[in-house]
Amino acid sequence: MQKVEILKRLEKAGVIAVVRGSSKAEALQAVDAIVSGGMNGIELTFTVPQADRVIAELVSKYHDQPEVVIGAGTVLDAVTARLAIMAGAQYIVSPSFDKETAKICNFYQIPYLPGCMTITEMKEALTYGSDIIKLFPGSAFGPSVIKAFKAPLPHLNIMPTGGVSLDNMQEWFDAGVIAVGVGGNLMAPAAHGNFLEVTNMAEKYMAKFNEIKK
Repeated sequence: MQKVEILKRLEKAGVIAVVRGSSKAEALQAVDAIVSGGMNGIELTFTVPQADRVIAELVSKYHDQPEVVIGAGTVLDAVTARLAIMAGAQYIVSPSFDKETAKICNFYQIPYLPGCMTITEMKEALTYGSDIIKLFPGSAFGPSVIKAFKAPLPHLNIMPTGGVSLDNMQEWFDAGVIAVGVGGNLMAPAAHGNFLEVTNMAEKYMAKFNEIKK
């Protein structure tokens, strides 16, 4: 039941922070700032140096806070997926769908969220056990496309990433998405060492999410 529990926690988190960084230290500080702002969904991308070590450290640090869900992002193949899972990643996110990655995630009962842009890709991902589809990049579509995707696949759980902002988050959830991924404007201050602003942005996103879910 591990997979089901993680999926529930992702849905409850609602807003997933896509964490990038030029160093291990920057990524760790950014995650601490995000969690301090009340955002509990963390996608640590494998573009971060020593990403597997960062994931392991985060999983250990937040072990006593089960509401904090640590996943791995920008996972391009099954080898990287297994490395992330062995480090403690609780879910795997890819920019595109990969069959072997889906299989390894199913084997370890870890949710796999592949990036898809078409009904064909989404259908294949569902066939291989993906419970949440990452609509990527969301900026290429906009919230109105959700209805079109859900017409033939009403059971589809979609998480748009890229193009989600405080201004349009309400529209995405109104359209029927299960969660959203945010990165750019949330993480931008971290590149300049302004982690207080990262916390402020996280607070704004969570305030908006809580308002939407009332």
